[in-house]
Amino acid sequence: MTALTRRTLLAGSLALAAGTARAAAPLRVVASSVPHAEILEFVSGSLAPDLPLKTIEISGDLRPNALLRDGDADANFFQHVPFLRSEEAAMGTRFAVVAAVHIEPLGLYSRRARALAALPQGGVVALSNNVTNSSRGLRLLQENGLIRLRTGAEGAPATLDDIAENPKGFRFVEIAPPQLPRSLEDVALAVINGNYALEAGLEPARDALALERAEGNPYANVLVTTEALARDPRVLRLSDLLTSAEVSGFIRTRYRGSVIPVRNA
Repeated sequence: MTALTRRTLLAGSLALAAGTARAAAPLRVVASSVPHAEILEFVSGSLAPDLPLKTIEISGDLRPNALLRDGDADANFFQHVPFLRSEEAAMGTRFAVVAAVHIEPLGLYSRRARALAALPQGGVVALSNNVTNSSRGLRLLQENGLIRLRTGAEGAPATLDDIAENPKGFRFVEIAPPQLPRSLEDVALAVINGNYALEAGLEPARDALALERAEGNPYANVLVTTEALARDPRVLRLSDLLTSAEVSGFIRTRYRGSVIPVRNA
């Protein structure tokens, strides 16, 4: 056996050992507690107990995409593609989307009015303070006749400067998304992401005065990993499970229209 052959065999053995060790290691997935971590718990508990999975729930100042970039997580499950793309631009990196799982319709909520028509003149409207979800919220307000955005604002993210008509003279405040449900005590209307509404005990299908449509909705929540791990067997298996009929059925039963599986959207 030549030295070159021995080196080739050794390299192959080391690569095989590394691949085997990685396949046995838990797949570390950063996820929002509701509904993402609950969906992952259903997958690991009911569908694939043998899949090594470690769920890290988002809390405090945890930045899921930074953890993924820095190698402190293997995947995350909490965001939609427009938000991901804005994060990639800010971080100067690129991730891999491996599965589109569900839609959490953005909703309009109020503790002061039972219908949009009853919202007070000059009332305060709370929006997300991140560009993607603020734009999404403004478009939902427009779809429900509360404001009109200027012509030409369709292609780019809408901002408060794009409001052309505001018949009720609403005033707008921008708040960190997790704090939006708490703002309901202080504002006339809040535009709240589905996961934060659920975490706060709201049931979007019941409590929202208006919800985004599921059909053609570009804000599906996705499983994201690094380009290096996109073909990892653990990632591929989790991707298949998250888009399965079983998970779709779990989402429909558990969330009753407040979360909508992409499989049926």
